[in-house]
Amino acid sequence: MMGRSVVQALGALLLGGLALAASADEAGWGYYGGTQAGQRYSPAREITPANVADLTVAWRYSTGEVKRRGPELMANSSTETTAVLVEGNLVFCTPFNRVVALDPATGKERWSHDPQVDLGHAMPYHYNCRGVTPWRDPAAKAGEVCAVRIISGTNDSRVIALDARTGRRCPGFGLNGEVAVPRETPSKFPGEIKVTSAPVVANGVIVVGSFIMDNLRVDAPRGTLNAFDARTGALRWQWDPIPRTKDDPAAATWQGNSAQVTGAANVWSTMVADEARGLLFAPVGSAAPDFFGGERKGDNLYSSSIVAIELATGKLRWHFQLVHHDIFDYDAASPPMLVDLPLPGGGTRALVVQNTKQGFAWILDRDTGKPVFGAIEKPVPTSAVPGEWVSPTQPFPVKPAPLVPTRVTADDAWGFTFWDKAKCREKIAALHNEGIFTPASLDPGTLLTPGNAGGMNWGGPAYDPARKWMIVNVNTVPQIVRLLPRKQIGNIEGISLTSGRDIAAQVGTPYGTNRDWLLSPWGAPCTAPPWGELVAVSLEDGSVKWRVPLGSIEDKLPLPIEWNLGTPNLGGPVVTASGVVFIAATQDNFIRAFDVRSGKMLWRDKLPAGGQATPMTYTAGGRQFVVMITGHHLWFGSKAGDEVIAYALPAKR
Repeated sequence: MMGRSVVQALGALLLGGLALAASADEAGWGYYGGTQAGQRYSPAREITPANVADLTVAWRYSTGEVKRRGPELMANSSTETTAVLVEGNLVFCTPFNRVVALDPATGKERWSHDPQVDLGHAMPYHYNCRGVTPWRDPAAKAGEVCAVRIISGTNDSRVIALDARTGRRCPGFGLNGEVAVPRETPSKFPGEIKVTSAPVVANGVIVVGSFIMDNLRVDAPRGTLNAFDARTGALRWQWDPIPRTKDDPAAATWQGNSAQVTGAANVWSTMVADEARGLLFAPVGSAAPDFFGGERKGDNLYSSSIVAIELATGKLRWHFQLVHHDIFDYDAASPPMLVDLPLPGGGTRALVVQNTKQGFAWILDRDTGKPVFGAIEKPVPTSAVPGEWVSPTQPFPVKPAPLVPTRVTADDAWGFTFWDKAKCREKIAALHNEGIFTPASLDPGTLLTPGNAGGMNWGGPAYDPARKWMIVNVNTVPQIVRLLPRKQIGNIEGISLTSGRDIAAQVGTPYGTNRDWLLSPWGAPCTAPPWGELVAVSLEDGSVKWRVPLGSIEDKLPLPIEWNLGTPNLGGPVVTASGVVFIAATQDNFIRAFDVRSGKMLWRDKLPAGGQATPMTYTAGGRQFVVMITGHHLWFGSKAGDEVIAYALPAKR
């Protein structure tokens, strides 16, 4: 998870404000994002740039999900899980919400819990679980049942509390250790709304957001945040990012009665919490549907924003809208990261960093939400689509500069040969294309730059406190978005992926939508590589310190030659105190290590299945491990699998 002041704890995991057991020589990983600050930073130092090339597989563990679920369910899942180290157990969830605890030194299973989720097979992107969250009950005695809990959300919208030592359900939490997440809007089908990201647990409160299927209908389920008592499971408060009452100051940004009928604006990515300030930081997604906003005219606060909410009450403290009237699917996907930045004259400044799909890195004051380097409202393209409404301006950060291209022209067309380059040039020239924030259009469609995968996506950044640098991975492949009049798509009410076409219904609007990536006839991107990068950015002055390609296309070549042109990527990086960056994320399914000082790649290893998750690292028994959880990913169509891989330096004899 993420959230709060910078605490790089060597020797303890800070959970719920109290230290969980860890020996003095061990570096832990107590939250989805490493610490509550969400920095994906580890104080571990055994693995260094000088010896990282000696890493070998220390142990492997199979969850058994491939055999248990079968090929159809595995194909309808995405493995995006990062483990946490709690009470001497390495704990994680599978895409089907089984929670598993392993011995962190050997990989031997200690316990598992299956909540028996069953959503069926009909719709895509059903099964996913990014992580679980621990909480220590400050009123419980050490060793007492559920003194330390594992809190997990599920694909069928439950919150479950398990004893961290045994995996048994916690008595006194809801009914039989679980509570159902309230839903104001009925789902059209099982799995339309679910909990996929690790819950926030802070100051005795559990907060969960929701994943809602995109682009299906205007009246999608509401994106309400729900907060529960961490001990009893009782509902504490709710906060809906769409203002439903006219006395809310944001109501004026929703014309007519659109705020009453519009759904989504959900927090589907990972939230963070600053316990000292009593604040929750939530990245809010776009309102429904993604690519046509004529039914919800206005800027649409608080959608596509980062918001600070009081943990105790659910009251909004501040907000910063990242996209006005989002009709680009530029929802806030990246988890926020909290940094206490040292100042030259002494002291620190409390920051929250929010990356976006546009490739913007917003560095905000944590107490006010104001951009540290300033913001500029710039005019953006308009729309010729009947019935559409477009914000005349959008916010741009003064610094850092966008981390990915924000405009591609026909002159930028790229290919392996003159032939495919010419075809790409023709394709780009035919599209509606005025750069970033060009609205979706009718035939032949709009070139969306960046595409809706980013820029930066849900993997999130890592922070190197020694250099005050943010390390983040980016995507650079543009997308083609075309609106389809209702009569062209017939009776589609969901998403059709037939014949390689991604068509979504957008019921309640005059148009469905068709999305494609900007690819050549040979299936390669029409823009120049790298198509995925790893970037280091100074949080002191916003400058880019280095950027390197992330990923190889060797698996697409007739000969296995490493060719690091970069690939699209999903998942995030990890930084260690010794100066090593670990990241998987790429389409080629390698895990890699880079030198944080220069970006030089130092090591890589082929994973047995999809690697679209974030690794983690810790020490156990005086030995540092790097752990990666592998499996299928729906977007990338990566190889199915269910193995946890732990790397370490060769054991000393």
